[in-house]
Amino acid sequence: MTAILELHDVSKTYEQGNEKLTVLDHVSMKVNPGEFGAILGPSGSGKSTLLSIIGALTSPSSGEVKMNGRNVHNLNEKEQTSLRLKEVGFIFQQSNLVPFLTVEEQLVFVGKLNKQGESLRKRAGELLSHLGMAERLSHYPEQLSGGEQQRVAIARALMNEPRLILADEPTASLDQARGKSVVELLAKETKDRNIATIMVTHDETMIGYCDWVYRMT
Repeated sequence: MTAILELHDVSKTYEQGNEKLTVLDHVSMKVNPGEFGAILGPSGSGKSTLLSIIGALTSPSSGEVKMNGRNVHNLNEKEQTSLRLKEVGFIFQQSNLVPFLTVEEQLVFVGKLNKQGESLRKRAGELLSHLGMAERLSHYPEQLSGGEQQRVAIARALMNEPRLILADEPTASLDQARGKSVVELLAKETKDRNIATIMVTHDETMIGYCDWVYRMT
């Protein structure tokens, strides 16, 4: 089986005056298709920094990140942008939906960024229907509950058929029941689509659906 993601001895340090602050220290992991994993740890442990490096938003100080066999940080800026658009779906703590776009338009906009074909509305409708949001197509974010907003965020992340989903504290703004519903949905979509998902969380109760947990301190 070919891994979707491989990290080899990834470190990240920052200069603070005459001191060097180590945020990540030789992190290695391998993520295969169909795996739903969690990066668990308290605030300030480097979880979000690690996710940012995996998503080619931040460069490591040393080490290697390979996605589908390619070294992510050897790509130029244009190639990294293309990788993020086509191969990675992002889900954030706040849903980050555009307030003046309807639910359907949120997904269509992402498809246009990736220059998908003319069937954008059809694909958006199918995804939203699949995730139980068919009756919310014409609603705006402010008309949705927190759990519904995160469902739309998941649909938006899946719009470009990525190989990897990166979810940064996707349940932090939700109550326990809605949070578990979102995690269960992410786990199911990961298996059904044979993609990989990495979820950053500090909540031990959210890792029951995960295939593996990487703990940071």
